[in-house]
Amino acid sequence: MEEEGIIKKKVLFLCTGNSARSQIAEGFLRSLGGAEYEVFSAGTTPTGVNFFAIKHMAEEESIDISKQYSKSVGEFKDKQFDYVVTLCDNAKESCPVFPGKYKSIHWSIKDPAIKGTQKEKHDAFHEAVYHIKQKIVAFLKNGCLDG
Repeated sequence: MEEEGIIKKKVLFLCTGNSARSQIAEGFLRSLGGAEYEVFSAGTTPTGVNFFAIKHMAEEESIDISKQYSKSVGEFKDKQFDYVVTLCDNAKESCPVFPGKYKSIHWSIKDPAIKGTQKEKHDAFHEAVYHIKQKIVAFLKNGCLDG
């Protein structure tokens, strides 16, 4: 996509449920990446956006992902991307092949959607958000989504 002379890099973040990790990654790159990126997220088996992902991003990162929604990877089967980033091993194993040339990247991020006390849930989301944010910031600094 080209907007005001800028060719946007298209990035798809993929996890199983498109409920937490890929939603968080989409939110960070949309917020921090500016107009250079067209950002999407999807799940192999979408389940709806996790309340704790929305809450954590809003309260601790000041990023509103409440308008984002879970999408199936099938919705993007004919779309071309520059990067396809899987955020869990299950998504990596079942990731479809997309048209065109793209860089496939895998980040193994622990699923924060755990059962437990409120503190355990909060800590799990805090850890996932921290790791995803580090990777997004490194990408924006180095121009590479690896690592």
